[in-house]
Amino acid sequence: MEQIRGRVLALDFGSRRIGVAISDPLGITAQQLSAIRREGDRKDIEAIAVVAREYGVETVVIGLPLLPDGMEGIQAAKARGFALKIHERLGLPVVPWDERFTTAQAERHLIEAGVRREKRKELRDSLAAALLLQSVLDARNRN
Repeated sequence: MEQIRGRVLALDFGSRRIGVAISDPLGITAQQLSAIRREGDRKDIEAIAVVAREYGVETVVIGLPLLPDGMEGIQAAKARGFALKIHERLGLPVVPWDERFTTAQAERHLIEAGVRREKRKELRDSLAAALLLQSVLDARNRN
């Protein structure tokens, strides 16, 4: 695993929204933040930079939407390209992380919690980012 250190920002990169989650200062738990509504890479990355500065982020993790067989498709290539732009703008390590099924898992949690359909759209992306981040933190803390 690439070195993931300090406070971690996780991104669930989507075509309409970017889900956002942040680790606690000790790197044990993940908390959802408000999703970023996509407005173009430059504006999106600036919004990410603001969050990174505010929380003193040292590492960014971006969900890599692999295909069910583990191969990379078009969406994974887009996520990698966006990750490179974040790295160039922020100067922080950006680590891709397998995010298969996090969005579906987030949707299931919200349905089970009785969240109405229109509200689920607002919450799903950042919940997916939090699930992604928690898997990263758990893996890091096991090592």
